Amino acid sequence: MAQSLSHLAPVARVLLALIFILSGFQKLADPAGMAAYIASGGLPGWLVWPTILVEIVGGAALVLGLQARVAALALAGFTLLAGLLFHFVPALGAEGMEAQMQMIMFWKNVSITGGLLFIVAHGAGAWALDNRDGAQPALA
Repeated sequence: MAQSLSHLAPVARVLLALIFILSGFQKLADPAGMAAYIASGGLPGWLVWPTILVEIVGGAALVLGLQARVAALALAGFTLLAGLLFHFVPALGAEGMEAQMQMIMFWKNVSITGGLLFIVAHGAGAWALDNRDGAQPALA
């Protein structure tokens, strides 16, 4: 049965990668606006550029299954940190629906992190550049 479901691995990688790729290009369309948002969280606005790079390059690596474990680990750390800084902490100072929405966004980030850690643990799966020679590369 596992073999018959192996085609789902690239689908899962693409679905996980979409949020990063789309978010990266959205930030690229308005880097000044995103820099202001990052600064509102107490971080330097110039972090918009490494953020865009991580999202687009990391997302593309997931889609291609190229160094997928490394990309997934980097994106997992990025996603959890972003969730803590931009959703969990703001939820602590919010009330009502705003607090509820921020907590939902935080748990969304935690869930995405779980999916990324699954790739770290199990590799890219079928139809991945990591599997060109038939072996999954180790993380380290």
